[in-house]
Amino acid sequence: MLYDFVRVVLIAIFRYGFRCKVVGSDNIPKQGGVIIAANHLSLWDPPLAATFVPRYIHFMAKEELFKIPILGYIIRKLHSFPVRRGASDRAAIRTAITLLNDGHCLGLFPEGTRSKTGTIRKAEPGLALIALKAGVPVVPTAVIGTNKIMSKGSFLPKLEVRYGKPIQFVSDQTDKVALQEFSQKIMDEIEKLMNDERA
Repeated sequence: MLYDFVRVVLIAIFRYGFRCKVVGSDNIPKQGGVIIAANHLSLWDPPLAATFVPRYIHFMAKEELFKIPILGYIIRKLHSFPVRRGASDRAAIRTAITLLNDGHCLGLFPEGTRSKTGTIRKAEPGLALIALKAGVPVVPTAVIGTNKIMSKGSFLPKLEVRYGKPIQFVSDQTDKVALQEFSQKIMDEIEKLMNDERA
């Protein structure tokens, strides 16, 4: 299967090329619906966040990528599905919830787009909405160093991925404010992981 083949190749690349360190992979539930929520620095983030998860991850990816010949075919085979950015894409949200209800693992970037500065951006409320509707935990995930890949003076930087403890959305309030607060809580946890010197 293509996913398994790509994973083996990426493990070799990340482990030996980028000397990648993996922390907290035992925090990822081995079964049942779960969301892997990571910060977003570069196009390398989805493969880095997914490679060391011992489960298939279904990523939301901007719909423009699916229109690119060959690339669109490949990312579909790697379990990604399209989402329209800049608007509430109900079809993509339904797909995400269905996958989680069926016990799959979903990969999301709560910021919605890449951070050009490397700092944490404000979270979008979509993460909390999906977590609430599906009733699944969220694993805050920090990817570190991907924004330095192929940059001047740092062709093969040392990478790191840190998986935090799962967090469940538990609240009496489910309005937009509560959703935003939970999504931001996940981003705050990701920032703590990024700055954790003990990792």
